Amino acid sequence: MHKFKLEHTLRLKLRERIIIKIKMSSAFIWTTFILVAAVLLLDSLWRKKKNKKLPPSPRGLPILGHLHLLGKNPHHDFHKLSKQHGPIMHLRFGFVSNIIVSSPHAAEQFLKTYDLVFASRPPHEAAKYISFGQRNLSFGQYGPYWRNMRKLCTLNLLSNFKINSFQSMRMQELELLLESFKQAARNCGVVDISAEVAALNANMSCLMVLGKKYADKEFDERGFKAVIKEGMQLSATPNLGDYYPYLGVLDIQGLTRRMKAIGKVFDEFFEKIIDEHEQYANQTRHVDDFVYTMLALMKSGETEFQFDRRHIKAILLDMLAGSMDTSATVVEWIMAELLKNSRVMKKVQQELDEKVGLDRMVEESDLDNLRYLDMVVKEALRLHPVAPLLIPHAAIEDCTVDGFHIPKDSRVIINVWAIGRDPNAWSDPDMFIPERFSGNSIDIRGHDFQLLPFGSGRRGCPGIQLGLTVVRLLVAQLVHCFTWELPNGMLPSELDMTEEFGLVVTRAKHLMAVPTYRLSK
Repeated sequence: MHKFKLEHTLRLKLRERIIIKIKMSSAFIWTTFILVAAVLLLDSLWRKKKNKKLPPSPRGLPILGHLHLLGKNPHHDFHKLSKQHGPIMHLRFGFVSNIIVSSPHAAEQFLKTYDLVFASRPPHEAAKYISFGQRNLSFGQYGPYWRNMRKLCTLNLLSNFKINSFQSMRMQELELLLESFKQAARNCGVVDISAEVAALNANMSCLMVLGKKYADKEFDERGFKAVIKEGMQLSATPNLGDYYPYLGVLDIQGLTRRMKAIGKVFDEFFEKIIDEHEQYANQTRHVDDFVYTMLALMKSGETEFQFDRRHIKAILLDMLAGSMDTSATVVEWIMAELLKNSRVMKKVQQELDEKVGLDRMVEESDLDNLRYLDMVVKEALRLHPVAPLLIPHAAIEDCTVDGFHIPKDSRVIINVWAIGRDPNAWSDPDMFIPERFSGNSIDIRGHDFQLLPFGSGRRGCPGIQLGLTVVRLLVAQLVHCFTWELPNGMLPSELDMTEEFGLVVTRAKHLMAVPTYRLSK
């Protein structure tokens, strides 16, 4: 009996082992089948993708792709690579395809011919944390919300009527600046043009957007301008979270922590601003600032989409960053080029003397008559575009451009810095020669693709008119009221023109000069 039970037990164990082996064998077969099927599928997809002609590309690295090719100044790096691989180039950053555009013809294809396909923005970690979930105009993804928001801003905040309503304010702030420069001239002192112009633009932007000037200590201990600048730099810093899905959570570079901190500063400040405006909303005002205008829109209920405080804060950030840092940077580069090129400086002053005279300051009504000044502004924007790499566009769908396959979700980067130096579009492209614009109709408003400082198409900058008005007026006043010389006997050829990269590329060193007052009154 015992022997029978033992044999029965052994048979059961043997049977179990056989069943386990069959199951393991079956699992192995199914696993192998799935793996083979996956490999075949991936191979099929890869072959299909490979058969589609992507733009030329340098050799990349596993996982990194081409990230290792980027240095301190990506617009310079892209320019050098485009000379080898062409004006439409494919670079892979992590798992993301990037299309780098470096010629006028290529830019026209992406910004005009196929404008709608590339009208959106890619997901952007910095904009998510700093720009209130990408609700602003700059980084907002293309769709009904963005179109309606742009329309609202264009009609209510950036119209010629609205811009002109702040004309007296601009002159008052300019007079304060010029008076401080006159004092420096009497003392034969050196002026920090970079710092003074940045402060002026910050004050004018605050008055126009927020209704009053704010001291740095009212914003954050780092100061208003410093926080705006840090936000712009974070927005342009290559972020692993943008190129490797889910890696942003790890915050390997420490960028997310900084973005959240900056976002919190902006959020608290704008909440305070909105609360102040709601408190005084019923008081009589000479002119409404941007906050009052947007609060009225929000309360009217007439917008075609849900419009709340988050949208107001996102647009306030857009307006401040767009009007403050950008205009000051353009003026800074123009003045640097004029100090390097005394011949051009004298021609600008000669035009001002003829059209305005030496017995008064320049007024905004004079600007349309200053043709040579216009050429100087264009030439400075060609060599020093305020945003050398326009904010990336995103492909809404697959597209073929000049015979190249552009995959859906690719990021398209327009290198306007390289376009401004294209020898096929410009003679002596590295020289500062304003006269190159004499007798031609090349404009800077996005119609001529060899000169795109403000972008073009649906994503062109809506604040062009305001920006140009401020830049031309400020440069005209500085050059008309003063003669400028470099300090300590510095030669024009010794002036350092090194750039500091960011969403807005500024001078690495502040521009210093000695003013001499030249008007008769």
